[in-house]
Amino acid sequence: MINIAILGFGVVGSGTAEVLTQNAALISERVGDDINIKYILDLRDFPDSPFADKIVHDINVILEDPEVRICAELMGGSHPAFEFSASAMKAGKSVVTSNKEVVANFGPELLKIAEENGVRYLFEASVGGGIPVIHPIGNCLTANDITEVNGILNGTTNYILTQMINEGKDFATALAEAQEKGYAERDPSADVDGIDTCRKIAILSAIAFGSLVPPDQIRTEGIRNVTLRDVELAKKFGASIKLIGKAVRTGNKVSACVGPMLVRSTCPLANISDVYNGILVNGNAIGDVMFYGRGAGKLPTASAVVSDIIEIAAYLDHPNAVNVWGRVDAADILPADKLPSRWYLRFDKKPNHCLCMLDAEVLEDSEDCYAVITGEVNLLEIGITLSESFTAMRIL
Repeated sequence: MINIAILGFGVVGSGTAEVLTQNAALISERVGDDINIKYILDLRDFPDSPFADKIVHDINVILEDPEVRICAELMGGSHPAFEFSASAMKAGKSVVTSNKEVVANFGPELLKIAEENGVRYLFEASVGGGIPVIHPIGNCLTANDITEVNGILNGTTNYILTQMINEGKDFATALAEAQEKGYAERDPSADVDGIDTCRKIAILSAIAFGSLVPPDQIRTEGIRNVTLRDVELAKKFGASIKLIGKAVRTGNKVSACVGPMLVRSTCPLANISDVYNGILVNGNAIGDVMFYGRGAGKLPTASAVVSDIIEIAAYLDHPNAVNVWGRVDAADILPADKLPSRWYLRFDKKPNHCLCMLDAEVLEDSEDCYAVITGEVNLLEIGITLSESFTAMRIL
């Protein structure tokens, strides 16, 4: 029997316990041993839960029990999740997590601790919920020179934008509906301001390129300022607006950014709607590879957590399996403002400056709106050319 502990009994924690229990026989067959939830750490009591007798409130109960071999850190937030994960690995316990905030900010440090203590640190559930993407990029695609990753990485914002595109609802109305359906938190800032997507593209770029771009160095913009006028103009161009996390490697430089972008209908990401996620990876041998599915939710995320538990449990006597992110170096960062792209630019009125330098094609010219599609330029060139305020979105 392999004993594990679940740290945090919220949505994902309870889902993980549910999957481990419902699929116990199948999991035992694949691991070659039974998985037993010995402890569940939480500040709260759950008297009506079938796992009530496993609840503990002190992390030291888990850390000091040599029978616990694996901890699932499902708490959220950076602290004390980082400290608990580090302490567990120093105590000889492998750790799996769905915590993108911890992985994005402390991933290399935690992987180093795992290596030093002969245990493993896995985080498949930190990006894409139940979509297998970390392992495929970090292992199955290692024969490729990966140069670009683009992803719809947040289900909340994709649902909101889908409502704006398909139903003509404005941002505020679509957000309220997402909150009513449980797709958005009461405070939706992490989602609609692009913070969640920023953390996820930081993780994906590190896995894909072996180069770490810290989240605080990723230019990040959310969707609060996307208007129905933008949505209609995007349709006119043959595109749809999506919140995209983008990471590109050019030579030895890496650039990453997050923002609403016009995704042309020829791009596979254009047709991903509602709460679904999609990640498009380009490798020099395989070409484009697409990962698609539900990017959040209790059971989809728990599925990824349990898959990591199974991987560790099945090879418990071989803890020195390769930690792909252990080879990550600090990236030589190319600021996203210098990354060339075609752009959608919208002004409240026709600008005073000529847009010839931007090789711009007029999309709309009316009394209250002037919109263009530029050639391949970077945002710095646009800013130097124009003095007026404007809305800018990359074209994918």
